[in-house]
Amino acid sequence: MFKFSKLALAAAALIALGGQASAKDVWNMPTPYPDGNFHTVNIKAFADEVRTATNGELDIKIHSAGSLVKHPEIKNAVRKGLVPIGEFFLSRLSNENPVFGIDSIPFLATNYADAERLWNASRPIIEKQLQKQRLKVLFSVPWPPQGLYAKKEVKSLEDLKGVKMRAYNALTERLARLSGAVPTQVEVPDIPQAFATGQVDAMITSPSTGANSKAWDFVSNFVDVQAWIPKNIVVVNQKAYDKLSDSAKSAIDAAAKAAQTRGWKASQAETAAKIKILQDNGMKVSTPTADLLNGLKKAGSEMTADWAKASGADGQEILATYNK
Repeated sequence: MFKFSKLALAAAALIALGGQASAKDVWNMPTPYPDGNFHTVNIKAFADEVRTATNGELDIKIHSAGSLVKHPEIKNAVRKGLVPIGEFFLSRLSNENPVFGIDSIPFLATNYADAERLWNASRPIIEKQLQKQRLKVLFSVPWPPQGLYAKKEVKSLEDLKGVKMRAYNALTERLARLSGAVPTQVEVPDIPQAFATGQVDAMITSPSTGANSKAWDFVSNFVDVQAWIPKNIVVVNQKAYDKLSDSAKSAIDAAAKAAQTRGWKASQAETAAKIKILQDNGMKVSTPTADLLNGLKKAGSEMTADWAKASGADGQEILATYNK
């Protein structure tokens, strides 16, 4: 059972009213990350563009940092029409269908050019699967390449044996286990406390999350393994979208296209900027040893094979398109 604030219930009521979007129609949009996060900054610009282009016909109000709906509940909140639009981390859905985890397979796409090719290859199938849940994909923006944070130096997989590692989806749980670590589910806002209380001792996440959570307060090492480039995705409830005027639909589509282009550029700039912040705050930033990288790539190859088998025809189609 979901627990929503009065704002969420108001959003549900707006959808229930039906009909065309009226003047000053308000869409409440939950997002998982804080206001300073580049994803949230990008989404606020998207909302501003929609508001301007529709002359106020559609006003998207951003509720950041899980303040309206918690991250694990955002997708289903949009699906059920409790809120009309939302952002979430795509591979969180990999337990529903393996295709949603394509961008979190280690060492399948480790640079932005390959990540964009992978998104273009997988988007039609991801859209098809989400459409079954009455969700329309608007845009997707990547995180910087994922690196390894740890309290101690990590030079090989042997150094990870028995270490409690933060996980945030099925694939990161699997990687932790293949690396000999013990996976523990922890949401972004809870990272500092999880380290402080000994719930976790290591994590694989982006330089953005590390800098935003002030990782230097609880870990001293960042290994830039560039394991994968996962994405956030923004979706809208199809019924809510269909009720918009044609001009509002055009405005939201155009703003979504601009947000995706802007977000990918912002992600690349974010990578260098946030790694520098980690260094400036005393963290030891290093490249992975050959031993560590080979161990992680071996785990990645096993996970790719497992994913290809589990995802069936859809997965085979994505990989075939991506590898052309």
